[in-house]
Amino acid sequence: MRGDAVTTARVDRNVRLDATGIADVLALARIAGDADGAEPLDEAVLLRLRDPQAAAVHLTARTPEGLLVGYAHLDVTAPAEGTGLDLVVHPAYRRRGLGRTLATAALSEADAAAPVGRAAVRAWAHGDHPAAAALAVDLAFVRARVLWQMRRSLTGSPSAPQLPDGVALRAFQPGSDDDAWLALNARAFADHPEQGRWTADDLRLRLAEPWFDPAGFLLAVEESTGRLLGFHWTKVHQRAGSTPIGEVYVLGVDPTAHRGGLGRVLTAAGLAYLRERRGLDRVMLYVDESNTAAVALYLRLGFAHWCAHVNYHRA
Repeated sequence: MRGDAVTTARVDRNVRLDATGIADVLALARIAGDADGAEPLDEAVLLRLRDPQAAAVHLTARTPEGLLVGYAHLDVTAPAEGTGLDLVVHPAYRRRGLGRTLATAALSEADAAAPVGRAAVRAWAHGDHPAAAALAVDLAFVRARVLWQMRRSLTGSPSAPQLPDGVALRAFQPGSDDDAWLALNARAFADHPEQGRWTADDLRLRLAEPWFDPAGFLLAVEESTGRLLGFHWTKVHQRAGSTPIGEVYVLGVDPTAHRGGLGRVLTAAGLAYLRERRGLDRVMLYVDESNTAAVALYLRLGFAHWCAHVNYHRA
């Protein structure tokens, strides 16, 4: 969510965007991300933007000349649980009231779709932008969750680790491992508000992404049974004009395999893959500020706080 203070841009409502509309949104996101140092739309929004089956509301603000200068995305798939909102305004068109106009229109849309009364809305402010914080206060949102982005250099990162006895490491096999991995992911992230709810469709969309590389999706398996014990799914971000950066995309361990050091081993294995197989020199990850155990692990592994993303709620 990006805030700004009156513009002549026209706001239109869409339930589908054509290829040109999608390209315009992606271009706007790149411009805003370059200006702010944080991408304004998260991965879930980008996947839904490109998925013709995804149910969403798109609010687009264009100048009289047709330039897209503002965009709001509403995830309306589960209104009883709350509507998701992501919003971005072109840096050159801020401080004209456009952010407030888009946010107000988005809230009206959410309320209209709510089963009863006013909708619960969850809005992300990527980069913890001060203008977004001010707009959130004005619109009666409260700061509910903070997601840290942490980074480290891959220079001097651990070499390929020593696996526990009876445990082997192998690459994910699309089609064969899908169901077992989804079940493990649900167990590992049973208390996570998003990750633990992944469905087969969520996995399918990501396996179809251009960045997906099964060799970088590492599975720890019990040698005697083949049972999945943990995983480290890595990702590489490649953008024209920028140096590629790796990501600890998802890291999980079965609750029955905790306290054996498997999480640390899997982390090191993924970092070694990114450095030795992909030739990268830096890596990032996302972790909830409230997950003190994970934050402590990543600090011990040389990661440092880079920026914060704040989730605001309106009840």
